[in-house]
Amino acid sequence: MALIEEIDYGTPIPITDQRVALTIDGQSVSVPAGTSVMAAAMMLGTKIPKLCASDSLEAFGSCRLCLVEIEGRRGTPASCTTPVEAGMVVHTQSDRLADLRRGVMELYISDHPLDCLTCSANGDCELQDMAGDVGLREVRYGYEGESHLSAPNDTSNPYFTFEDSKCIVCSRCVRACEEVQGTFALTIQGRGFASRVSTGGLDFFNSECVSCGACVQACPTATLNENKIIALGQPEHSVLTTCAYCGVGCTFKAEMKGNTVVRMVPYKDAKANEGHSCVKGRFAWGYATHKDRIIKPMIREKITDPWREVSWEEAIGRAASEFKRIQARYGRDSVGGITSSRCTNEETFLVQKLVRAGFGNNNVDTVARVCHSPTGYGLKATLGTSAGTQDFASVAHADVIVVIGANPTDGHPVFASRMKKRLREGARLIVADPRRIDLVKSPHVKADYYLPLKPGMNVAFINAIAHVVVTEGLVNQDYVRERCDLNDFESWARFIADERHSPEAVEELIGVPAADVRGAARLYATGGNAAIYYGLGVTEHSQGSTMVMGMANLAMATGNIGRAGVGINPLRGQNNVQGSCDMGSFPHEFSGYRHVSDEATRQMFEAFWGVPLQKEPGLRIPNMLDEACEGTFKGLYIQGEDIAQSDPDTQHVIAGLKAMECVVIQDIFLNETAKYAHVFLPGSSFLEKDGTFTNAERRINRVRKVMPPLAGRADWEVTIALSNALGFSMNYSHPSEIMAEIARLTPTFAGVSYAKLDALGSVQWPCNEAAPTGTPVMHVDHFVRGKGRFMLTEFVPTQERTGPRFPLILTTGRILTQYNVGVQTRRTQNSLWHEEDILEIHPFDAESRGIRDGDLVTLESRSGAITLRAIISERMQPGVVYTTFHHAKTGANVVTTDYSDWATNCPEYKVTAVQVRRTNHPSDWQERFLAEDQSLRRIGAGLDAAK
Repeated sequence: MALIEEIDYGTPIPITDQRVALTIDGQSVSVPAGTSVMAAAMMLGTKIPKLCASDSLEAFGSCRLCLVEIEGRRGTPASCTTPVEAGMVVHTQSDRLADLRRGVMELYISDHPLDCLTCSANGDCELQDMAGDVGLREVRYGYEGESHLSAPNDTSNPYFTFEDSKCIVCSRCVRACEEVQGTFALTIQGRGFASRVSTGGLDFFNSECVSCGACVQACPTATLNENKIIALGQPEHSVLTTCAYCGVGCTFKAEMKGNTVVRMVPYKDAKANEGHSCVKGRFAWGYATHKDRIIKPMIREKITDPWREVSWEEAIGRAASEFKRIQARYGRDSVGGITSSRCTNEETFLVQKLVRAGFGNNNVDTVARVCHSPTGYGLKATLGTSAGTQDFASVAHADVIVVIGANPTDGHPVFASRMKKRLREGARLIVADPRRIDLVKSPHVKADYYLPLKPGMNVAFINAIAHVVVTEGLVNQDYVRERCDLNDFESWARFIADERHSPEAVEELIGVPAADVRGAARLYATGGNAAIYYGLGVTEHSQGSTMVMGMANLAMATGNIGRAGVGINPLRGQNNVQGSCDMGSFPHEFSGYRHVSDEATRQMFEAFWGVPLQKEPGLRIPNMLDEACEGTFKGLYIQGEDIAQSDPDTQHVIAGLKAMECVVIQDIFLNETAKYAHVFLPGSSFLEKDGTFTNAERRINRVRKVMPPLAGRADWEVTIALSNALGFSMNYSHPSEIMAEIARLTPTFAGVSYAKLDALGSVQWPCNEAAPTGTPVMHVDHFVRGKGRFMLTEFVPTQERTGPRFPLILTTGRILTQYNVGVQTRRTQNSLWHEEDILEIHPFDAESRGIRDGDLVTLESRSGAITLRAIISERMQPGVVYTTFHHAKTGANVVTTDYSDWATNCPEYKVTAVQVRRTNHPSDWQERFLAEDQSLRRIGAGLDAAK
């Protein structure tokens, strides 16, 4: 194996059908119009020396190293900033060019440390390479006089170091921060000899830098270099794999030394991220080898007993015998399983197969249901398929972008960078959110409309937008007549035109001025290609499914589905939320979203698996917990999820887990749920397995093993062993065989194979005979269900109400540096940026309660109480408070309620009536947590000592 090398053309290659023919060094070449001379030469395999140029950035022309000669032109123009012309004759090599290039390199080297042998970039330094390419053998300029050689280093960032003395002021890092990331955290300070890269007077850690790694990737010297490279040296081989954090699904080159990961480098040819990354995917992968990893199976009789390490055979045998015993005593339906939104498609498929065929029931659910199940329900009802309509690249064609209930810069930062680039190019922006997110106003980005909705009012809001479209004659009548069911549309139009849905009628209810609602509606309907991007602030409501249908109604009415730049686009939270749903993780559906009651589908699975299957839907997670408390549900197999932290009403979750007789956890750490488990089966990280993830754009990406499983088995192998011990035989030698079964049984995956994924890089489902290379944009000519179906979206207020005792509304969200329940990111240096969850509160609400910035406060609801620190923030509107849920010690879900979406049971995390008051001690729940955590740590210490 070797390092995967990617060609750098120096400047971006334009996408156009127009071609230009020219001659370079005597060779003819035809290239897209607008291509630079540098890139055209690289297409021929001619590498022109360069330092400031990179094909991930626009041409800059500052280093003066890429000079060429063009017949008929005077001078020596820079090849990076010179576009090709028809008939152009270019010479890249001559004595004059060689002298000029050596002279330029002499100037660079005269003010650069000559410590190449001990430099961290030795062997991976473009300055070193260019010195060799231009034939520089001596430097005539001495080191007397003023220089930058003693400039200080900035080591504040935990992941990379800035060595100012090695900076050549090429501006690539600054341009990457602007053009790729869109943060504008870096600048060139000073002029002439005094020019230097600056973070605005602060160090990297305390600046606006988001540690995405774009600057490090762009740097041609050791000025910006990763600390792992400095410590371990250069990698020697690389493997392509997919990030296991959010639903963007970035592809990385895992660059290795033996079985040790040295760095993760974003892959330029990846369709989801195109060479970009965020702080989590790029740097926060150290959790995979963290000392807290459990790599030995463990069992115990009671949850109050200490864990005991055992062999794989004993642990698997105990789990299987307990499940058999429970079913023999309490009945077939007394056990179930939970699949993971972080494990691969193949592993998820096997868990639901084990439950349906091994347990003999449909008691399988997934934590994906607690975030985006309303997406599946709402989009399937209106459009016919349970997924977003576009690929990420589609945003480049959007003229109007609507962001509702999502915070892309924190939750989906790589996609947010794409979005911000389009906004800087002139697209218009509408943001609807209770909290003033960064996109409302950030460098070179400002929302045309910021609509600060009150939590729980989404459906009333979307109905008001649609009311304007219908009553002001903004419906795309031709589109509706051609593509949609007219009877449904007419019923919907009459419903939505009712005056009770007007912006004026709901102005006080939703908290947004009617004029702003009307302006936003007109912009969406008339501004060109209009795209909706949404997140958990849409789905995690009691009317989540209704809201998704409302957005689909609006998109159909305005003709904004079925081409690039438009659509309904859910920003999925976890890396395989889409895939876990696709694979049949819900109790009522097989893979491909086909109901278990469908006779033909069930018979197909029965024939292939060789066992009878149940036609009645099984239990969802809340039902499992309810029945556990009632004494009828006794056993649960959980793969890679932590429901004791992630699910709502933590007290009820814990009560249900405690009531069970056998809880089997398969994970890489002893998480919160493991406190109530009887068998612990060590899991494997994404670096230790083969498989696939499906991202938010339906893109199926390969996950490739870069090192052996620390526990000896990948997750798919563990599930196979458990199934075989239960008596249902599974025999696979590699995950590719599992994917072959998925393809055989799932129409939307019919054309998917590892061979195709390896050849194409990735595909988006549906991938079948009709679309052998996948489907970037859905519903192009017609909707999957045939005619688009308009659904009536009656606004029904949540049952969670404020009152004198609980006068505030709590809503929740994520922060950039942490991920989900923090099991991974809390075990990395990302915690330096976010050590604890905090409560954001508006100055008015804080002042009326005597709360000052940084005070410890009690956050109490009808469900429970927690303590955390308060930050006074103008991001919030009066009456609304906000917190994240990344730290187990906070216990944010202690206070959330058990209200849920009417169609899917997706919890209503975003609307909880609360009170906030100053305090000086932890809540009762947190004291219990801390005590249990100390006990767990003692157990862990005992295990370490035993090792």
